[in-house]
Amino acid sequence: YDVLQIDLLGCGDSSGDFAEAGWRDWQDDVHRACRWLRTRSDAPLILWGLRAGCLLAASAAVTLKEAANFIYWQPVVSGKQHWQQFIRLKMASELASGLAKTVSEQLRRQLSNGQSVEIAGYTFSPALVESLEAAELNPPIDLGGRVAWLELSTREGASPSPVSRKCIGQWEAAGGYRLDARMIHGPGFWQTSEIEDAPELIEATVAVLESWQ
Repeated sequence: YDVLQIDLLGCGDSSGDFAEAGWRDWQDDVHRACRWLRTRSDAPLILWGLRAGCLLAASAAVTLKEAANFIYWQPVVSGKQHWQQFIRLKMASELASGLAKTVSEQLRRQLSNGQSVEIAGYTFSPALVESLEAAELNPPIDLGGRVAWLELSTREGASPSPVSRKCIGQWEAAGGYRLDARMIHGPGFWQTSEIEDAPELIEATVAVLESWQ
């Protein structure tokens, strides 16, 4: 495999500031990365995302000039619901001040006035929030491909949530997509401050890739 892991505009070691980044900028980053890979490899294209990165992968694939396969790790299916999690983070940080109940209204007011908002050390522009809230994990029409849908849980015998099952059904009904949905035992490593491994997720991902050959 030829693997390219990218830092989107304003993220990681990339140029720019997160406050200046927009959804379209990140889609352009995905397209640029695909073009770069295509000059070096003719292997089938796989877009690999974690959480909201799955939303970005699906939306970027719509305007790619080739079909893509997808690996989704704990995919977010609704950008609007995902944004609510950031609001809850902000509310939690304001508990001591007694302002938690007014946080949601205050953030909405700031954004509607064209002002950026700060949550957990990140500055979100109104344009980015608007694009995130509008994002849904919908299958790109008329493309087709393989999809690995891998979710993690620390509970034995866990099953995908009703929201996930509904979205999986939509991808299957879209035609042309072959889904491999699995529940994996492991931690929610993306939400911990310490580095945490999920070896069973790696094993499942490798197994899926091998089954695609």
